Amino acid sequence: MASLESLIGLVNRIQRACTVLGDHGGEGMSLWEALPSVAVVGGQSSGKSSVLESIVGRDFLPRGSGIVTRRPLVLQLHKLDKGQTEYAEFLHAPRKKFTDFAAVRREISDETDRITGKSKQISNIPIHLSIYSPNVVNLTLIDLPGMTKVAVEGQHESIVEDIDNMVRSYVEKPNCIILAISPANQDIATSDAIKLAKQVDPSGERTFGVLTKLDLMDKGTNALDVGSPFCLTVLEGRSLRLQHPWVGIVNRSQADINKNVDMVAARRREQEYFESSPDYGHLANKMGSEYLAKLLSKHLEVVIRQRIPSIIALINKTIDELESELDRLGRPIGVDAGAQLYTILEMCRAFDRVFREHLDGGRAGGDRIYLVFDNQLPAALKKLPFDRHLSLQNVRKVVSEADGYQPHLIAPEQGYRRLIDGSLSFFKGPAEASVDAVHFVLKELVRKSIAETQDTNWDLKRAMCFRKKENIRHFSSNILMIDSLELKRFPTLQSDIAAAANEALERFRDDSRKTVLRLVEMESSYLTVEFFRKLPMEPEKGGPTPNTAPTSDRYSENHLRRIGSNVSAYIGMVCDTLKHSIPKAVVYCQVREAKRSLLNYFYTQIGKREKKQLGAMLDEDPQLMEKREGIAKKLKLYKSARDEIDSVAWK
Repeated sequence: MASLESLIGLVNRIQRACTVLGDHGGEGMSLWEALPSVAVVGGQSSGKSSVLESIVGRDFLPRGSGIVTRRPLVLQLHKLDKGQTEYAEFLHAPRKKFTDFAAVRREISDETDRITGKSKQISNIPIHLSIYSPNVVNLTLIDLPGMTKVAVEGQHESIVEDIDNMVRSYVEKPNCIILAISPANQDIATSDAIKLAKQVDPSGERTFGVLTKLDLMDKGTNALDVGSPFCLTVLEGRSLRLQHPWVGIVNRSQADINKNVDMVAARRREQEYFESSPDYGHLANKMGSEYLAKLLSKHLEVVIRQRIPSIIALINKTIDELESELDRLGRPIGVDAGAQLYTILEMCRAFDRVFREHLDGGRAGGDRIYLVFDNQLPAALKKLPFDRHLSLQNVRKVVSEADGYQPHLIAPEQGYRRLIDGSLSFFKGPAEASVDAVHFVLKELVRKSIAETQDTNWDLKRAMCFRKKENIRHFSSNILMIDSLELKRFPTLQSDIAAAANEALERFRDDSRKTVLRLVEMESSYLTVEFFRKLPMEPEKGGPTPNTAPTSDRYSENHLRRIGSNVSAYIGMVCDTLKHSIPKAVVYCQVREAKRSLLNYFYTQIGKREKKQLGAMLDEDPQLMEKREGIAKKLKLYKSARDEIDSVAWK
């Protein structure tokens, strides 16, 4: 089994890494919370700071009246070999070593003010301090704000509740060891620390009681009843039996603090006090700050050993969850120009595949184009105003205007042609509407395809790359860990592909519009004469035949009605022709071209772009990138923690 130093040192390293990622305890269950730690709890002026400084052997904590500790201080002690220089490091200033502990005190105050300002408010964001010294044991202590009963001037009314909530968020965790600080010169029944400890740890298994200021008790009194191995304490009319012996501490006096008495000398005086005390002499070897530090360190080792299985289980569970989340968000892609170009082209090809599947029926949406030809176009043709255009009144008007002052000799040919031209012009509207309707459907399919695009072969290709690069032994199992690449990951590329596709669709629409209008114009430019030659030549009832009607009868209703009927029949024939030729032209110019060359122009432009431009196209959503980066860092931390625990705990 690993040594005490290696286990506690391991926990220290993992806790530091957790804090870097913003996991610093106090909120929910996490790796930080799963790691055992010692929380120092006590009321204001209970001697918390003196206890911590006695354990460290250095005067390094800010002092003053009221709430001095306004942010949690995660204090990690690392034992050095004798003769090595002691120093301190802050997590927020990792490359700066403090050998002057007065500077450490100032840095704690400045860093506190950086978050809380110069006010007397508190913050749950911890300050992370590591002290390396030959005079300490490996230990992690969390110094929490002193509990208070009333708010003072400059503090919010909720300060009492805020501090209580913060302290509780640490000590109610099952892996937290509570170091309950109580002054011996006050009634133990009023101790804030003991009261809280009883609430969150009623069995007393996690609580260590510390009595400070033993030398300040009234003469004739002592703390033997509390300092005995049974530690029977009356609290709120009930008995509190701790599982661990109480430890007595003699703090430095205010005079010693003012004179900057050396902490080593203070420790020596403390030990001399217990050894020479008639009340506590028989317990001298189990009293004092040095004994307390060793006791806590040894107990912390025991707790760490007990918690290792559950810690490893939590780590493995979290790794699986992080891997799944990272797969869902998408893994990072290559940063070199070749990898970026490859990724862009693959995404374009994947988009093309999805788009074609929509058109060909593999996915929904392409059927809407058929509905344009089968429903929308015929319905539009039926609504054309031929009845109004070929009404008796309009036929008379057109035929009369076509002949002018000259009577027609054989038949009103110019009238026929004008009526036919006027009728054929109505086909332009439905023809253009069909083009626009198909264009709208294609644009919608582009939008849907972009949303649905992911390179389904990406998993296999990436796994093969990883296998080649990393020599993955279990290839088949690793394929499942590689994500598919979704276009929606890259808003810029998504926008560029959409713009290129829509630009191409605009060109196809223009070509299609020109083509269908030409179809209509062709019908106008050359009429099918055989149609008129095959018309029945029956004479009008009570009058001459249409081709020989005298000028005096040219405006007869029967004659005009026959002209309108003939033109209507011809227009019906042309309508049947256009009903089939317009869809052919639209499919040829728009749908077929969209399938064949939607991104061709985009492809030619991609190859000309520099690495910086390619990188800009693969610029993901900043929030997504930040989230993925955070998950990746956390995943790396958990995997590293698992490896370290495996190598240290079972060495």
